[in-house]
Amino acid sequence: MPEILIIDDEKEICTIFKMTLERAGYSVRAAQDGDEGIRLLKEKPVDLLIVDIIMPDKDGIETIVETRKNSPHVKIMAVSGGGRISSNEYLRMAKTLGANVTLEKPVTRDVLLSTVKELLG
Repeated sequence: MPEILIIDDEKEICTIFKMTLERAGYSVRAAQDGDEGIRLLKEKPVDLLIVDIIMPDKDGIETIVETRKNSPHVKIMAVSGGGRISSNEYLRMAKTLGANVTLEKPVTRDVLLSTVKELLG
């Protein structure tokens, strides 16, 4: 069963993504920030990382860079609803730094599931 890690500081997003993916048969863990997510990645490898870009402490960009360096095989989906600049700018940066796929929030259930399925083959 594919292992997925969700890193998002918005608790509701983590809960919705986790429940949706578990109902689809995936094994899912969640973290509230990049530091916690990197720690979980070191404890147990995953097949897919879903990471929000805008988070306090270690943001999604830093998390993507560190994940690519330490776990280059992990598929990465970056999501963002924007911040000081448009979400497109953040997502373009995430793609350049190693995200396989980028999605703008809000992400629908169908888009989440089809993208995860596509990434995990």
